[in-house]
Amino acid sequence: MAITRFAPSPTGYLHIGGLRTALYSYLWAKKTNGEFKLRIEDTDLARNSEDAVRAILEAFEWVGMPSDCVIEYQSKRTDIYKKYIDLMIENGTAYKCYMSKDELQSLRDKQEANKETPRYDGTWRPEDGKVLPSVPENVEPVIRIKAPVDGVIEFIDGVKGNMKFDANQVDDFVIARGNGMPTYNFVVAIDDHLMGISDVIRGDDHLSNTPKQIVVYNALGFTIPKFYHIPMINNPQGKKLSKRDGAMDVMEYKNLGYLPEAILNFLVRLGWSNGDQEIFSMDEMLTLFDPNNINKSASAYNTEKLNWLNAHYIKNSSNSRLSKELEHFDCSIDGHDKKEMILDLCKDRANSIVELKNNIENILTSPNEYETAGVKKFIKENTVTVLEKYIELLQNNCFHIQSDIENITKPFINDNNLKFPELFQPIRISLTGGTQAPSVYDIIAILGADESIKRIQEAIKKDFGR
Repeated sequence: MAITRFAPSPTGYLHIGGLRTALYSYLWAKKTNGEFKLRIEDTDLARNSEDAVRAILEAFEWVGMPSDCVIEYQSKRTDIYKKYIDLMIENGTAYKCYMSKDELQSLRDKQEANKETPRYDGTWRPEDGKVLPSVPENVEPVIRIKAPVDGVIEFIDGVKGNMKFDANQVDDFVIARGNGMPTYNFVVAIDDHLMGISDVIRGDDHLSNTPKQIVVYNALGFTIPKFYHIPMINNPQGKKLSKRDGAMDVMEYKNLGYLPEAILNFLVRLGWSNGDQEIFSMDEMLTLFDPNNINKSASAYNTEKLNWLNAHYIKNSSNSRLSKELEHFDCSIDGHDKKEMILDLCKDRANSIVELKNNIENILTSPNEYETAGVKKFIKENTVTVLEKYIELLQNNCFHIQSDIENITKPFINDNNLKFPELFQPIRISLTGGTQAPSVYDIIAILGADESIKRIQEAIKKDFGR
């Protein structure tokens, strides 16, 4: 049974890479009948945003990945961290450091001048037989952990394999600032232990933090969790993903018309696979996913794949579901007597809910202008005569569905020695303003005879905007 967590910082919105990490954590917990927990890492009071917290929680609600526990906020746990800091000072695994900022900067400048890796030099580290400097006045000490000075820090990473770091790469890093506020690597280790986290799945940009967190685990005698460090998502050119490439707020995907199941299906494949399978329901993800099979190399964001997946889920969604999704975009067709016909027709041509809305409005809204290229190509000398004859055909026949219109139109085309585009494209332009609309039969069936005739007559009256 795996207990996993996702721990975003509310200094910005939840981005797509973070959601992928959360998805992997969620799937592994649920597959093993464990728990998925959400923690808000908001100790950076100067940069935290309440709007970002709300957006993060909204995103998890939208994709359907709720936390299995009360959401933890680090800012509300400072008393817990202080207890452990005091304990570590008491047992000698941490100590007070009175080095001022100026002294620390001077030390770093000297090390960099000597081409050394900047690190704390242990001035205030207690050692047997060592005489510490006199405590200066008006300096609030930071608290530093006593890191090991030799040996290796080693762990098995579920993605990257056996990982080794020389212990001397980790200096006596600060675990609490002068104002008493604990630091990231310290509180992460405390929280993961107290929340019972057994498996930490996170981006490999956190790999360098892991040795420091293991030092904290060891100092407090905590059990070290299993780590999985996931390679990053790159853009198609293999570079860091930017907002232009797709690294934007998760809720912006909703505003662009993506369905949550398409987003999750897309993300699960960015770094993990099951043969050549592309379509995954949530049940299939839960059955098949294993973090030990996550790819070791970075994955590439692919907008075309995301759009293809989104189109798949739109086509396979119920019309009642799509009708509700459209309301987010101020498009309501629940009262339309041809609602089912409209959605059946338009969802097959939509890569997003926004496109679905546009397809619907393209049919239901009478055009104010006409596509110039289409008019130039398809409106000929005899077009108006043909359309006037077709209006008479519509006026003299009763029809309800697409096949009724097809049955009266095909003989009309033959009797007037027309090619299909010679009739259908002028009608499309008349009804929708463009040439890329769905079948003329379907459009007329949806609009009905009166509205179809009205639009054709209006196009003739306006001479198609020429």
